[in-house]
Order: sequence, then structure tokens, then C-alpha cells
Amino acid sequence: SEIRRVDQQRAVVVSANVEGFDLGSAGEDIRQVMAGLDLPEGVYFEVAGQSREMGESLASLQFALVLAVFLVYVIMASTFENLVHPFVILLSVPPAIIGVAFTLFVASTPISVVVFIGAIVLAGVVVNNAIVLVDTINRLRAEGRDRITAIHEAGALRLRPILITTMTTVLGLLPLSFGLGEGAEIQQPLAVTVIGGLLSSTVLTLVVIPVVYRLLSRDGQGSDAPSAPPDAEVAR
Repeated sequence: SEIRRVDQQRAVVVSANVEGFDLGSAGEDIRQVMAGLDLPEGVYFEVAGQSREMGESLASLQFALVLAVFLVYVIMASTFENLVHPFVILLSVPPAIIGVAFTLFVASTPISVVVFIGAIVLAGVVVNNAIVLVDTINRLRAEGRDRITAIHEAGALRLRPILITTMTTVLGLLPLSFGLGEGAEIQQPLAVTVIGGLLSSTVLTLVVIPVVYRLLSRDGQGSDAPSAPPDAEVAR
């Protein structure tokens, strides 16, 4: 009944409703089936529509994620007036990626635009714990502690606030992760992404950040060995 043209070439558009399947997997299945067909010369296929739009959105969100991490680093570098300490803090982001991958696998949640939005949000949230920890270490070193003592004391001082902050955030997002009510297809992947990344980043940050800080920072207050107490100095 009609002759359809795309880019001045005759085309046939086949559309389908993929309700019950994620768009990415459906598009990949279609590509595999079409690639196995013996098409006549001059005939080609293209998976377009929402599948193509999703691919373009994912590419732009990947750039946005990288840009978000870079801006976080720039802000911290200007605040700390140091290039090493912001880099140490940014090492809390890779542990978050581990938690996101594991949580998405357990929850059988495919990677989507909403997941990438959650990852961008996560990039600005997971660094908070590391900022608090590194800032406390720097403050203690400025008061005269050596590097090792400052790391130990900062870990003890900030452990409880870090855990409380993480748990309040996780508990606040927990109802959204259940996927109940209208809009659950948007809320659930976002909540699952943030929860998984935040939990893994918090646990690993408490181990990774002190170790990397110890390796990369310089001790301007003396040796790494804890200073002797005054009584021991008097006894000598």
C-alpha cells in the first residue's frame, strides 16, 4: 500500500513490542538472527528505533561518567591544594564498580540508561567517605602525628560516622530497590546500582585508602615509626 524510503533507498520497517524483555538483549538477538540470513546483493539491515537511541544514550552517559569523575578530581585538587590526595580519594570509585557489577548480576538487572545514571550519581557519593578519612589524616598530621599514627587514629575516629552515613543512605534507597508501584522499572535499577556500589566501596575504602595513602604520601613530620611517649623519653 505504500513505498517507504530511508535515505532515498527503499526500505521495509519491521517493528515489534518487546514487553517482558530488556531492549539491549532483544536488539542483540535480532542482530544475530539477521546476520545468519543469506541476504541478496544490495540488501542490508539495521536495528534502529529505540534500540539505536539507547545505544547513543549509553555512549553519551559513558562520557558523562568520565566527565563527572574528572570534575570531582578537579574540585578536590583545588580544595586540598594537592594532586596526590584527590587521586587517593578517587580510588574509592573502582571498588564501587565491583559492587555494582555483583549486585546487578545477583538481581538479574541488565545494564541500561538508568544504571548509568545511577553510576554517575555514585561517582559523586562514594568519594565522601574517602574525603572524610583523608581529611582527618591530614588534620592529625598537621597536629604533629607521624603518618602511621595519623592513619590509625583517623580510621578509629571516622569508622563509626562512615558506617552510619552509608547505612542511612542504603536504608533510604532500600524501598526503591524492591521495585514496587508505578515507575519501578526506573526506580529499581537506579537504587540497586547505588546500593551495591556504596556498600562495596565503603567496605573496601576502609582498607584501600589507608594503604594507598601510606604508599603515596610523604611524611613531613618525621619517620613512619610512632613517636615514643614522653615517659619513655624521660626514662632514657
